[in-house]
Amino acid sequence: MELRHIRYLLAVADHGNFTRAAEALHISQPTLSQQIRQAERTLGVQLLDRSGRTVRLTEAGEAYAHHARLALRDLDAGERAIHDVQDLSRGHLRVAMTPTITAYLIGPLVHQFHVAHPGVTLTVVETTQDGIEADLLADRVDLGIAFTGTHAAGIENSALFTENLSLVVGSTHTLAARSQPLPVQELAHHPLALLSRDFATRAHIDAYFDQCEITPSIGVEANSIGALVEFVRRGRLATVLPDAITRAHPDLLPTALTPALPTRTVELLRRSSTYHSAAARAFAAIAQAAAAQSN
Repeated sequence: MELRHIRYLLAVADHGNFTRAAEALHISQPTLSQQIRQAERTLGVQLLDRSGRTVRLTEAGEAYAHHARLALRDLDAGERAIHDVQDLSRGHLRVAMTPTITAYLIGPLVHQFHVAHPGVTLTVVETTQDGIEADLLADRVDLGIAFTGTHAAGIENSALFTENLSLVVGSTHTLAARSQPLPVQELAHHPLALLSRDFATRAHIDAYFDQCEITPSIGVEANSIGALVEFVRRGRLATVLPDAITRAHPDLLPTALTPALPTRTVELLRRSSTYHSAAARAFAAIAQAAAAQSN
């Protein structure tokens, strides 16, 4: 088996059709069919079921394709390692983070990294914590910044800093002038704007409400920190935000709750047992240094 046989097989499996796969590979359909038959003769087993309208992997083909995809992923990582320039005069880095991290942390980190290594390009992605881990395992990103918790197998984590959260209101909200902590049970009388339920921050907040045995009044759900800030600064809605975000908006005011909202740990995530580029190592060092200064 040669690499082209593996790539051809996976292309047919992904497209479910020899014609579309050949077009994607920029080869003729007869050539593709010949190469697949050659691969099947080499392995001594039928890899594709051609009997239906859609070409499918056979049971043996499914088993082989699983390992073939893993092998190609590692080979791609190997190619990046070869081209990795250790002095960081060039290169590419892919970083993913959750929305709250985007709002206050990623900007300073990217600025420091770009000043130190202007020849390295960055791709920055905002997604959910589950999305970050899936992208790391699929080698779609190099580093992730998210929160402590139970991580998927194959993900390694290192703590950066502890994040504090507070109830946050606008300057014209009825709670803005309050000087004493608000009993959490009173939140039933104050509508909230919160992140949607597919975000780790929302799960953290919901766990707190469940522990306090209250059902908050949720008026708005959004998948954007910027949207929450806009909703809350207008006066009627409250939300829960990291203190670092609140400090960046003078027209937002933190209000303490009792019992207090639990803190959480921000972590640097990466795929274990894999090559980490010089750019990834440099970005991780900047993140850890920034975290040490803030503690």
